Amino acid sequence: MTGVKTRRQLGFRIVSKLTVFSVAVALLGVAVGTVYCQSSDTPSKPLAWQPPALEDVKAQVFVWLEENKADEPTRARAVELWSDLSGQPAGAELLARLAGTFALIDERAGKLIQLCSEPKSHLLLPSQTWLTEEKAPPLLADNMRLLYGRWLVHHALYDESLEQLGGLQPDDVVAPALLLFYQGVAHHSLLHKEEGLRAMERLIDGAEGSPRRYIAVARLMQQDLEGLKNDTLDHITRRMDDIRRRLDLGRAGKKVRKIEDGVIESLDKLIKKLEEQQAAAAAGSGSIQSSNPASDSQIMGGKGRGEVTKRNIGSESGWGDLPPKQREEALQQIGRQFPSHYRDVIEQYFRRLASEE
Repeated sequence: MTGVKTRRQLGFRIVSKLTVFSVAVALLGVAVGTVYCQSSDTPSKPLAWQPPALEDVKAQVFVWLEENKADEPTRARAVELWSDLSGQPAGAELLARLAGTFALIDERAGKLIQLCSEPKSHLLLPSQTWLTEEKAPPLLADNMRLLYGRWLVHHALYDESLEQLGGLQPDDVVAPALLLFYQGVAHHSLLHKEEGLRAMERLIDGAEGSPRRYIAVARLMQQDLEGLKNDTLDHITRRMDDIRRRLDLGRAGKKVRKIEDGVIESLDKLIKKLEEQQAAAAAGSGSIQSSNPASDSQIMGGKGRGEVTKRNIGSESGWGDLPPKQREEALQQIGRQFPSHYRDVIEQYFRRLASEE
């Protein structure tokens, strides 16, 4: 806990910014509909994946009931649970009905449904190892992992969500669009660029079977990740926000420390780059160009003493030992080039260097 408090005091706090994920969460607050993207004027092509037909899902459900030797009352409740569905229901609706069917026989499924219907109340989550056991029926295990993984994303538990969603494929579940969307959100939030782009590309490739809001948000996340570059202030800020999220969740282990070390390393690179740019600018502004240049091979006269002004450039690490006046000049330079909240990030960095000294 000492490490957590120390890192909190170091100032790993940033001004929250509107991210694509916040847009996704807002959209997910809307009631689930059955509006799907339609093909445009471009020629149709085979879809990368398609949502399963309702009748196929029902057939799998009753085969599962038969395999689990469901009695007649249980079968009757299952029939009633599926009786009012027709056409092509939304993936989330299919997933909910399927989970409800599992709960008729498997007590563990019922407990997981209860967990996913309530806000997160504990830092430590109950173990769900039964979902990954080899003997677990794929129909039950894969779809309940999707149900659980979606709930984890809603509570910003992205690492934990990918433990459930990471290995699943669209053909494994009754709601493939739901799976790809939440995989994309988790990877986007953790700044997994390649994995996030891959999930969103697959979601968009099957756009005809996806709700429109999923596709709209996926395109925004796709554009955001494509423009994300390592070691920029934007990248640093997002990683610091990820550190804050992890500490708020009580996560302060090796993974958090590794991210923190990466942030400091990126700040070192960025500050060194700004230092070099400032030095180059100072050298350029200090040069005087004569209106009558000297000819070649000519010794010039002059009364100067041949000395240069000595300046305090700090120790080997450089920026951490800058005098207050020069440090303030550097911060003002940063403030002119970047948004105001980045200045706070750099000031926190200086405080960390001071504490290390």
